[in-house]
Amino acid sequence: MLHEALLYDKLPDQKVRCNLCAHRCIIREGKRGICRVRENQGGKLYTLVYGNLISKNIDPIEKKPLYHFHPGSLAYSIATPGCNFRCAWCQNWQISQMPNIMNLPESQRVPPKQIVREALRTKCTSIAYTYSEPTIFFEYSFDIAKLARETGLKNIYVTNGFMTPEMLEMFAPYLDAANVDIKAFRDEPYRRLMGGRLEPVLKSCRLIKSLGIWLEVTTLVVPGVNDDPEELKELASFIYEDLGPETPWHLSRFFPNYKMKDRAPTSENLLYETKKMGEKTGLNYIYIGNVFGNNDTYCKNCGQKLISRHGYLTHLVGLDATGRCNNCDVLLDGVGLSQTA
Repeated sequence: MLHEALLYDKLPDQKVRCNLCAHRCIIREGKRGICRVRENQGGKLYTLVYGNLISKNIDPIEKKPLYHFHPGSLAYSIATPGCNFRCAWCQNWQISQMPNIMNLPESQRVPPKQIVREALRTKCTSIAYTYSEPTIFFEYSFDIAKLARETGLKNIYVTNGFMTPEMLEMFAPYLDAANVDIKAFRDEPYRRLMGGRLEPVLKSCRLIKSLGIWLEVTTLVVPGVNDDPEELKELASFIYEDLGPETPWHLSRFFPNYKMKDRAPTSENLLYETKKMGEKTGLNYIYIGNVFGNNDTYCKNCGQKLISRHGYLTHLVGLDATGRCNNCDVLLDGVGLSQTA
């Protein structure tokens, strides 16, 4: 049932240093890291969730959310238990914060080949590693991704961005797109409410862009945590200056959940005001999540509607066969936007 981990150093006294995420846990023999799914046994680090599939679904790619990556396609979405964060508002806390259910018998574990077969059988064009934090099941996703690439399937991470550069560089040849959740633009809430730090997340975003992986950013706007207009303005400026104006920004509405049931949902007005602010900053594509309304995509040059969305139903309405605006011939930023992709 054990699968030796990647990306770790052996240290004296049978200790190990895990180099998978930015915690870089030093783990004594017989102990686990912060994620609780990587254990030191006899001076070797093992992942306890390889093949331990706890959730699988066929999702519209827009649910990740990815709006500029093969729009209208399906993603075979999977997760194992565990997370390297402890977000007080986690929407998937039942699987991310309950790793005790990870010790499945070997006969019940799902091998990488089966994941790829199921993705192909269900007419998905990508595999999304999502729901919990995919970084903590890196070895499993890495083996799946290599097989998926051989079949033409794309690979997607939906992540908190708290991985190391070593992990990203190792996965980059097989990773096609990522949605990174920048949960705040202050270090204090990262430390107090999530058990992480801000700078490694920003570093990951920059590296993802530099590696040529398509990137979209999500921010769940939580009242009293990250909803200060000045903080949101600084975050918009970071996306514009460091990641580029073509990077889509998804602003999602918070609803009470997990350990944060003591506050009201995010004001819709704040979300729309933040969208206006982001557009003034220079961002080309800003979308509002968890709110009923218009999330269409418009040409950054002439304003023509290019992609129409009704919930998760997506239609390419203003693009030519090459992914250009059929009014002004400007290319829409993204991947897989041509009508032959």
